[in-house]
Amino acid sequence: MAIGVGLIELGDDGRCYNAYAVCLPDGALHVHRKLHAFEHPAIASGDRYTVFDTPWGVRVGVLICWDNNLVENVRATALMGAEVLMAPHQTGGTHSRSPHGMKPIPQALWQRRAEDPQAIEAAFRGEHGRGWLMRWLPSRAHDNGLFLLFSNGVGRDDDEVRTGNAMILDPYGRIVAETWAAEDRMVSADLDLALIPLSTGRRWIYGRRPELYGSLTEPQGYERDARSARFSTQPTGRGG
Repeated sequence: MAIGVGLIELGDDGRCYNAYAVCLPDGALHVHRKLHAFEHPAIASGDRYTVFDTPWGVRVGVLICWDNNLVENVRATALMGAEVLMAPHQTGGTHSRSPHGMKPIPQALWQRRAEDPQAIEAAFRGEHGRGWLMRWLPSRAHDNGLFLLFSNGVGRDDDEVRTGNAMILDPYGRIVAETWAAEDRMVSADLDLALIPLSTGRRWIYGRRPELYGSLTEPQGYERDARSARFSTQPTGRGG
């Protein structure tokens, strides 16, 4: 069994990182530091991808929360050989600065979850929970031909309510297992690794033309640090 745990790591450089440690049964320990940390000014961003071999013959990658929103990160992880992506999150019901992005779940629904479980589960399945995830999460699995293990907090998180929605997606972006329960709930599934080699996403990767993609690594002049990009209420990018 592999066990993953999130923590605030104090690095040898004296800085704190939002980290996720994966412990393997052979004693190996792999720690990913969130690449786009915005939680607090004292939390530094990591500077490298995390992909590793496991005793089961499958390569696993890790990306934390907002790392997964930037498409380049998932593609880079896939190019490093990841067949399974562990994607721990703390999301759903957040106050996005994008007008049509996620919005908060009313705390009253969470407080009354025992009396009215249908109401909170409907919110968790709605546009600010599962509905928001369905706009982008399946494409990360599909476009890169990998399994994606999405885990998430559930319940009160300061003044917001996290929506859970733990799920496992296959290399075609299909949901293999999921939950929208308003409680701690674990999902599990057998992963058919034979789906990966001829998946649509892997075909697309095989058809890449790296010589055309130089602009992806060239600064455009409007890049922001993660905290500014996440919380800005002003337009970004060209014309911003």
